[in-house]
Amino acid sequence: MKYQTGSIGRVVVAKFEDNDDILAGLADIALKEGIRAASFHLVGGMREGGIVVGPETDTIPPTPVWRTLGQAHEVVGFGTIFMQGETPKVHFHGAFGKHDMVKMGCLREKSSTFLVLEAVIIEITGVSVTRELDPVSNMILLKI
Repeated sequence: MKYQTGSIGRVVVAKFEDNDDILAGLADIALKEGIRAASFHLVGGMREGGIVVGPETDTIPPTPVWRTLGQAHEVVGFGTIFMQGETPKVHFHGAFGKHDMVKMGCLREKSSTFLVLEAVIIEITGVSVTRELDPVSNMILLKI
C-alpha cells in the first residue's frame, strides 16, 4: 500500500441539467478551476450511461463486463478526479436504480443527465497523486 496525506481545499457544488454530459462536465470543472486532485459525490438522475460491472474473470489484465443504462435511472455514488498528464481523469462508481432493479458499477461512457444531477466536488491539496497507464493491468491507475 502507498499513500499520501493532504488537506481539503475548495468545495464546488454543481448542478447538471437535462442531457448534460456528466463525465465531461466534471473534467471541465476540474480543468477550469485548476483542480488537480478531488473526490466527489453525485446524486440525481441519469438518462443513459455505459458502466463496467466487473471483470469477466479474476485475471490480469481484466476483461471488462459492460452494461448500458439506456433509459432514466436514479443514481448515487462516489468518485475521484486526478490528472493524467494535463488532463483531469474522472473515476466514478455508483448505484443506478430503475423500478425494482439496481445496477452498480463504474461509469465510463455515455453519461447523460436526466432532469437534474447534483455534484459536490471536494478539492484535495498537498498531494502529488496522478493517473498513469499500468502496463500489467492495461488500465489507467493511481500513481502515488
